[in-house]
Amino acid sequence: MKNYILLFFFLACSTIALAQEASKVVGVVINASNDATLEGVNIVNLNQVIGATTNDNGEFTIAAKANDTLHFSYLGFKSIKVRVTNDWLKYGSSNIELTELALALEEVVVSQLKLTGFLEVDIKQVPTINSNYRYSISGLEGTGYEASNKSGLTKVIGSIFNPADFLNRMFGKKGNELRKLKKMKEDDEIRNLLAGKFDREMLLVLLQVDRVDLDEIVSQCDYSKGFIQKANDLQILDAISECYEGYKLLSRGRTGKI
Repeated sequence: MKNYILLFFFLACSTIALAQEASKVVGVVINASNDATLEGVNIVNLNQVIGATTNDNGEFTIAAKANDTLHFSYLGFKSIKVRVTNDWLKYGSSNIELTELALALEEVVVSQLKLTGFLEVDIKQVPTINSNYRYSISGLEGTGYEASNKSGLTKVIGSIFNPADFLNRMFGKKGNELRKLKKMKEDDEIRNLLAGKFDREMLLVLLQVDRVDLDEIVSQCDYSKGFIQKANDLQILDAISECYEGYKLLSRGRTGKI
């Protein structure tokens, strides 16, 4: 009799565990001002590092468990985080409201070149062309990003052994978040999302770093200021991932583990 009870208990626990793993939430994203549905809203489960997008009716489905946090972002609207509750999992679809942001144009500064008429003098005022190499990005045919002519490992070695090394402190302090890099690179929804974004918002949320630290990580990995300013979020992700993998190799060699 005891064996039957134990078997029943084991099967019940297994069923609950499988049900939790297979849990999904569904919902509709709407404009808070007029209840209009929003198509193409980006949704990311920050805990499981998977993404989804709303369809033409504003509907979405994404894998999630209780207490997971979903991040909703849409151009022209304020991004929000929503915690998944047991009631949401139990009772089905929920409406998610996004609030519009006021549009603001950034100030554009035009630098004037003062020409003298002498070619030898005037040509020195023209910005030099960046001679850095370009590296391809997986999943984006015909597209690449630039970095210096040092190899990934050489770049990291140059930083790791700097007494004031920022990378060592940042990667060590944010190890759990930076391990999400691999998951981010494997999820097609997230990669597609990042390929069209330049605001770093999703990277900041997923990696749990601020904008200054994110830029500093890329800079310490020896990527140029021009790359940091112009690269899309997927290119930044690939750059950080390359540098982090090099850091792990070095750390493994020095300590025997990572």
